[in-house]
Amino acid sequence: MSWVVMWRRWWVGVAPWGLTACVGWPAATAPLHDYQPERFDGAAYVRHFKVDPTRSCEAARRALLSQGYVVTSTQAEQVSGRKYFQPSPEHHVQLEFRVVCASETDDAEAAVVFVSGLREQYIVRKNKESASVGVGGLGSLSLPVEGSMDSMVKVASETVTDAALYRRFFELLGTYLDRVAVPERRTPQAATPERLS
Repeated sequence: MSWVVMWRRWWVGVAPWGLTACVGWPAATAPLHDYQPERFDGAAYVRHFKVDPTRSCEAARRALLSQGYVVTSTQAEQVSGRKYFQPSPEHHVQLEFRVVCASETDDAEAAVVFVSGLREQYIVRKNKESASVGVGGLGSLSLPVEGSMDSMVKVASETVTDAALYRRFFELLGTYLDRVAVPERRTPQAATPERLS
């Protein structure tokens, strides 16, 4: 048996084992760009105010409305607002602010206000589609008609970590605290029946 034949047999026997070993190695993970490790310092997302939580959230609602946000949800101690941006014709950004107002443990007339911003980015994706047009009377003549249908595709969703943005929001909220008055809730009274005279 020649040396070449032995070499081929050995290669045929060993090659599958070598490929299996290569497949078994874990793939290298891609680095995460612009990733900031979670530190749980949270100083940018919270402020303390010397007013009750209902009044704080009403000031937050007015602050969002004054900047063009569409208020999507409002409760006594929670407000959400959304604003839309379009940096380019095919790039769409949505920014949502969520504000939660809670009372301080030792003082019911003091509030701690939490805020977080969520930024979602979309792009326009063009999907090409083709259709055939059949012409009656001429037989089976079909012409390809090309068209396109645009759709918005979400490409990113992340919590906003810009401390300066939150600082400006809290400053604006503070300007509305002195001017806002929360209406008192009136308990409905039962109607008294009229007396027949």
